[in-house]
Amino acid sequence: MAIVLIGINHKSAPVELRELLAFSESACADGLRSLVDGELLREALIVSTCNRVEIVTATADDRLHQGAERITDFLSSSRNLHRESFFPHLYQHIDDQAIRHLFRVTSSLDSMVVGEPQILGQMRRAYSQALAAGTAGRVLNRLIHHAFHVAKRVRAETGIAASAVSVSYMAVELGKKIFGSLKGRSVLLIGAGEMAELSARHLLNAGVSRVLVTNRTEAAATRLALEFGGQAVSFDTFTDHLGEADIVICSTGADEYVVTAEMAQSALRRRGNRPAFFIDISVPRNVDPAIGALPNLFVFDIDDLESVISSNIREREHEAQRAELIVDSEVMQFQQALRALDIGPTLGALRNKLQEIARSELDKQRNRLGSLTSEQEKAVESLLMSTVKKISHPVLSHLRRAYGAGDNESVQSWRESFGLENEDVVRKNIDDEQTDD
Repeated sequence: MAIVLIGINHKSAPVELRELLAFSESACADGLRSLVDGELLREALIVSTCNRVEIVTATADDRLHQGAERITDFLSSSRNLHRESFFPHLYQHIDDQAIRHLFRVTSSLDSMVVGEPQILGQMRRAYSQALAAGTAGRVLNRLIHHAFHVAKRVRAETGIAASAVSVSYMAVELGKKIFGSLKGRSVLLIGAGEMAELSARHLLNAGVSRVLVTNRTEAAATRLALEFGGQAVSFDTFTDHLGEADIVICSTGADEYVVTAEMAQSALRRRGNRPAFFIDISVPRNVDPAIGALPNLFVFDIDDLESVISSNIREREHEAQRAELIVDSEVMQFQQALRALDIGPTLGALRNKLQEIARSELDKQRNRLGSLTSEQEKAVESLLMSTVKKISHPVLSHLRRAYGAGDNESVQSWRESFGLENEDVVRKNIDDEQTDD
């Protein structure tokens, strides 16, 4: 079997095309069952996210072209699209390149934002769908589990996800630097813009316990406060609550400072000089930068955030280089494991052949042994099988090493010497048993 991966992503196709090829959960399950035919394609998995649609298959290695054509035809028929509309945007990877691509995807090295964590959960869902559809077998089970292992290594051994690379998440990173922990902290949103909303959502996930929302439009403040389980406050009196907030996120469209140095000074006194920080994502700025000169108060405007984000992106790119080395190493290890998996049926067939020869010789000489008790019978057979095992061990080890080194001629020579012409049948039976399991 060969591993074949065909797909499109944010680099090869616009969103208008990706959304036409996307699969819902139910469409994915039905599609997998119709795609896998047991001959050309033995196993399959579909990864469908907002940034990619990829089909990973275990394909008959002597019919790769036909297998790829079946996948392309499946995309066309299942999505009701003409091949010409998407075929130029497809990429195809086979065996080691397919393995490497899948490892990079699962480790978030191929994501729009390198290091983002969502892709791992999306891969887990794709695998669960393949398991439920019965289309993940011997090869894909090993491949996907190894991909999860690689992603775990990349996260543990590199800093690829250590720094924020979005404005909305910067609030969390800055808060942790200033307060250490965000548990029990309060945040005040001035304005109900999308960026402020995303920032608040990240802060809540990081431990913030209280959200205050103010907006010139009272209904918008109330809606957002209800969504976060927080409290809406009047825009005319929000300064009365300024001292309650450890974090203030401002995203209004005012032409002047909404939060002045005098307001911040008064709030600081009410806070007992405890630290607070302001994130101003408004253009023009709505938080007076002079606030940053006051003791224990910190101000970050959009340029400050973008500067930190640019630095973090460069750091992630540096860490991604280290992650690529991990992927390369794991691709080699998986290839070796896969080759060992392929040689298994031959080793089993040879072992069985040697045992058959031993039992046949025992049957020929049985009469010369005289009358034996059942225990003696078992002892003789046990001795015989133990001898066969010890004699065959170096032979099987040699075969395993030869196959791992790509010495197929040596392997084929042993097959012919012992008449293992039915090995392909043995292999298929084993594949079927493991797929059923």
